[in-house]
Amino acid sequence: MATAEGTASGPVTAADVEHAVRLALATLREAEDRDWSVKAGSLEWDCWETVEHLADDLFSYAVQLGPASPPSDTNVPFAWSRKKPGGPANAVFADRAAGTAGLLQVLDASGALLTAIVRTTPPTVRAHHVFGAADPEGFAAMGIVETLVHTHDVAEGLGLEWTPPADLCDRVLARLFPEAPADTDRWPTLLWATGRAELPGRPRLTTWRWYGTPRGEAR
Repeated sequence: MATAEGTASGPVTAADVEHAVRLALATLREAEDRDWSVKAGSLEWDCWETVEHLADDLFSYAVQLGPASPPSDTNVPFAWSRKKPGGPANAVFADRAAGTAGLLQVLDASGALLTAIVRTTPPTVRAHHVFGAADPEGFAAMGIVETLVHTHDVAEGLGLEWTPPADLCDRVLARLFPEAPADTDRWPTLLWATGRAELPGRPRLTTWRWYGTPRGEAR
């Protein structure tokens, strides 16, 4: 289980992406021998599908920033498909024959790809996302949110403990969720902001979004 005390402001970085993915992998590897066909928390997907979706998210954010001229109004046109009705629409799938260890290696590789792209892409670059054209910091923050909350979903399904660092949650909340309360515990607040929990005096959200557009730019 990963834990941390306190918060810290500052930009979201490639190192933060790498750290989030490594923490997630360390937790998920504790359950490699469990049944990954069980439902992932409050999601309709099972644990295997949810980790595939997470790997696909990290891959998708990386490749969106990757072209010399990133698209400003659409996604890079990889072909997305579903393995079954209601399953996640991915471009990335893990080979089932490789087992859970292989699935986690796919997640590891996708996280490394996003880390490298964020680290090497100039901060002036912008690329399309449905929640606002984002810079590398924005895509890093999106990847971290996906990692933290989907690891939460899978941890619930597999009976694992998962509490990510408060300072990491604080930075992504500040970058993507400007309307989130600033005086509440950071991890529960991120779960609230992504529709997964209540906060005192604040009911669980039924719809939610983040804001990927950099601070100071028109939203």
